Amino acid sequence: MTLMLISGPASEPVTLEEARAHLRLDTEDEDTLLGVFLTAARVALEAQTRRAFVTQSWRLILDAWPEPAVTLPLAPVSAITSVTMNDEGAPRVVSPALYDRALEGDAPRLAAKGVWPTPSRRVGGIHIYFTAGYGEASAVPAPLRQAILLLAAHWFEHREPVSLGDTAGELPLSVSALIAPYRRVHL
Repeated sequence: MTLMLISGPASEPVTLEEARAHLRLDTEDEDTLLGVFLTAARVALEAQTRRAFVTQSWRLILDAWPEPAVTLPLAPVSAITSVTMNDEGAPRVVSPALYDRALEGDAPRLAAKGVWPTPSRRVGGIHIYFTAGYGEASAVPAPLRQAILLLAAHWFEHREPVSLGDTAGELPLSVSALIAPYRRVHL
């Protein structure tokens, strides 16, 4: 299973103005760096929670159809754009009439109404295109927006990868607490 970003969000959930206000910065001198930290914080927290925050387009590539259903690796999912299979070297669209979809909740999935068609290519022959995210940047839940702001501010203030006494790779406790209710667990 391979997950590929097709098109990212049109804007970040936290604006530069919000970040500057939080950090009490009076100038725009470090906006480029701060913007990088905001984007990196969103991406890191999306990975931690297995969620897309702002509307994004994705492609999931599979070798075979899992039984009983295909569970999409991100939530929330608002739409299945298309499902295609490799058929003799060319993509063929799988009719939406051949599968059911349950996109609500933390386990968005697709299931065949009968038997899935078999792709001619054994590796990477199935592509599922979908749209994930809460919607516009303003629709991202407040705790997730606050976690992005805190993590970006943390990185801005602590620009070295590890400080004496810190453990590398750990999220600040306040950020972990904010994202805890949004984590999708693997079972």
